[in-house]
Amino acid sequence: MDFKQIQELVKMVNKSNISELSIEQDTFKITIKQKDNETQQVFAMPMTAPVQQAVAQAVPQVAVAADAAKPAEAKADNLVTIKSPMIGTFYRSPGPDKPSFVNVGDEVTSGKVVCIIEAMKLFNEIESEVSGKIVKVLVDDASPVEYDQPLFLVEP
Repeated sequence: MDFKQIQELVKMVNKSNISELSIEQDTFKITIKQKDNETQQVFAMPMTAPVQQAVAQAVPQVAVAADAAKPAEAKADNLVTIKSPMIGTFYRSPGPDKPSFVNVGDEVTSGKVVCIIEAMKLFNEIESEVSGKIVKVLVDDASPVEYDQPLFLVEP
């Protein structure tokens, strides 16, 4: 398992509701745990030196990301969350070469399309239920999303 794969695993666990993920391959074992949806711990058993460095580099990045999220949560009291109405793949634009439906700072009105979620080869347009300004996009483009997962933060 290389550094990029470990980083992707950490990102996926961070974005999901998974509290713990363990993977074992031959003489390699990695466990990623999430506590209180704020911090993660990465534990690895006997492995090669490059992978040990990758894990050591991944842990501080997770801690920094968790610390950076705390001030945003304090300000989030007056924000409205647009959540996913289904399980699928999140897309910010109607096509790979097309502009995003909305970006941070854009004004949205109730009924405006903010993204597409692909489920079972059907592309479902997701509309805003609130008018306001997009403050934050919470999901990366082409990422899997769960039912009721927060997608956008809107300041009404």
